[in-house]
Amino acid sequence: MRFSFRHIKLGYTALILVFLTVSQGSLAQDTLPLQDSISQTKVEFYFSAARTLKNQNKVDLALEALNKAAEEAEKTEDIKSLIDCYHKFAILYLKLDKEETTLLYWDRAQVLLSEVAYPYGDAVHKYIEGILLFKNGKNFQAIFMLNEAKQLNNDRNFFNNLLLAEANIYLNLEKYDNASKNFNSLIINTDLYEKDYLATRANLGMSALNYKIGKYKESVANAEEALKLARANNFSKEILEANEQLSRLYEILGRYSLSLGNTRNLLEIKDSLFTIEKVKTEAKTAEKIQFEFMNDEIKRQDQKIEELTTSQNRSEIAAILTSAFLTIISLLAVSLYRNNQIKLKTNDLLQTKNNELQSARDAAVSAMEAKTNFLSTVSHELRTPLYAVTGLTHLLLEENPSENQKEHLKALKFSGDYLLNFINDILHINKIDANKLEPLNIDFNLRKVLNEVIDSLKQSAKENNSTIILDYDKEIPSHLLSDPLKLSQVFMNLVGNALKFTKNGEVRVKARLLNKVGDDVTLYFEVSDNGIGISKDQQQSIFEGFEQGSIQINREYGGTGLGLTIVKSLLGLFESKIQLESELGKGSTFFFELKVKSKDGIVDDVPYEITQAEYRFSGLHLLIVEDNKINQVITKKMLSKKDITSDIASNGTDAIELTKKNKYDAILMDIHMPGISGEEATIEIRKFDTQTPIIALTAISLDDSLESFYAAGCNDVVTKPFKPEVFYHKIGENIFGKKINSPSS
Repeated sequence: MRFSFRHIKLGYTALILVFLTVSQGSLAQDTLPLQDSISQTKVEFYFSAARTLKNQNKVDLALEALNKAAEEAEKTEDIKSLIDCYHKFAILYLKLDKEETTLLYWDRAQVLLSEVAYPYGDAVHKYIEGILLFKNGKNFQAIFMLNEAKQLNNDRNFFNNLLLAEANIYLNLEKYDNASKNFNSLIINTDLYEKDYLATRANLGMSALNYKIGKYKESVANAEEALKLARANNFSKEILEANEQLSRLYEILGRYSLSLGNTRNLLEIKDSLFTIEKVKTEAKTAEKIQFEFMNDEIKRQDQKIEELTTSQNRSEIAAILTSAFLTIISLLAVSLYRNNQIKLKTNDLLQTKNNELQSARDAAVSAMEAKTNFLSTVSHELRTPLYAVTGLTHLLLEENPSENQKEHLKALKFSGDYLLNFINDILHINKIDANKLEPLNIDFNLRKVLNEVIDSLKQSAKENNSTIILDYDKEIPSHLLSDPLKLSQVFMNLVGNALKFTKNGEVRVKARLLNKVGDDVTLYFEVSDNGIGISKDQQQSIFEGFEQGSIQINREYGGTGLGLTIVKSLLGLFESKIQLESELGKGSTFFFELKVKSKDGIVDDVPYEITQAEYRFSGLHLLIVEDNKINQVITKKMLSKKDITSDIASNGTDAIELTKKNKYDAILMDIHMPGISGEEATIEIRKFDTQTPIIALTAISLDDSLESFYAAGCNDVVTKPFKPEVFYHKIGENIFGKKINSPSS
């Protein structure tokens, strides 16, 4: 049931919460340095300033910044930016306990959202509705509304703020495990804009949680960390809350001198933050902006009244025409009555058909869900023994087998890799069919992505005595916004497919800039080869699943026939279409266009070519958490190959105890185990050890679980069965990379 907000004068109904994300920098003065905005638009700059000022509790200045942003958005008729302005106004008025004004702006945003397609704005709108439901004591409706908001947008900062809101609701519901999971994930968050602010709020939340369950020492530690972060970033409201919490906690623990010190801090902070002058200033600014907004609305109403007055003189003529009109209506009444009876019968029939269609749709959805669950289960059950097969094969190949044995082992390794790729392809197609994949929108370097794809396929090219050539347009911006992972999958399939059917030839990858208007960029891509080519008849069905043209081609070249199907489906997510030109015996050319955004303001700090790091593993000591005995032996053996010693825990409980007693350089954590799962064990370990890298080893699909792994406290994830070089690289990257980036180094 939706929450109703229809209670505001002038017809403004609704509700908001703002999703004001906070930029990491802090303003040194109480003025807005507009001259420093170079690479941002004016609206974005005002948004950034308002975010910072809001978190520093400078509400009056934040309101002024948003007012200027709204003026700029109206000048340029940027409806989406105007929606964002109204949302951001709403949260600031909530901060001033002006809920009716909050609802006024929420309603204006709702009107504009009905005129444009804006998923991010819809997500924020529902997020706001969830928070106000929470404020009105409707906790479960709030959770439901936040879940709806989560489905509409995958922005990382939005997701982190949503986690914080959920955590506060769970805390209010006394669902401490759920609240703790969210708070702990935010304490170690990597948010680009609000890292310190989210960590501060999460520490305050954990302090409140530990206080409620009687863990006063842990509560003190969280509050002290929150106070440290708040002071460093000038989060005045959080400084106040942390001092209040510490004063209360130290009194309970009998540390009265510390309690007195925090109480004095409280008095000083309240004197500086909540002076009569400051309250007057904030109220004056808020009322001024509210008055201007209301005045604009009154002008619009006056204009409508004037239009009505102009038409009043025509009322007499309208009365005469009305009489004639009523006469005509009387004549048509009987005819309309008969037509209405026919419509009623038709509606009954349509309702019956709709019910039948709804039942058929529900059955199809149930079948799709059953298929998805079945494939996920089968995937997990196949990946686990595959890990044993590929792992043992790798170990045997490194133990100097005879040439005859080596030939058999290579065949076994090829079969294992083939089966793994086949499982991955089927799962990928299934996820696209189930609408579980959405393109991301993150910064990346296109040339780097293409080079990585080409480098990974050089061995395949060498086996076919072929070469891969990259023809790259230098005019393409170095920083683009799109989904580099899915683009990599597109090119891996296209280039890999071209190499498979090209012997003693070349495969050319072409990238061209077609058009650039502002931040909007249109790119053209082409993958061509001089291989066997595709006949006209086969071109019609080549993009269908399990289709390779003919049985003879399948027997000679192998493969599943899913590669081009995946390409077609992935490009569909970007609203693009793959096209083909080919001539039998001369080769094939696959090409498509792609629309992305550019970020011209970013300067390259380092070249895109990044060399693979070499790590010295000798002397490291790791903990292996794995319930499968064969997998324990394989993982331990692979570590010993690099002179790495290790302990083994067969379940999550043993892993927690061993981590408490011993010092490990890293922990390799299996996720699915009897008893305490890997996620639960990670959460427990992070309560007393936040430094040791934890790498999740999982045989399940990452698309469904990646967020929950990181939220639990894992540093990285490796899917089983994994390639040894990937396994070693992940260990080195998380151990030695962590030391290099450590603040103490």
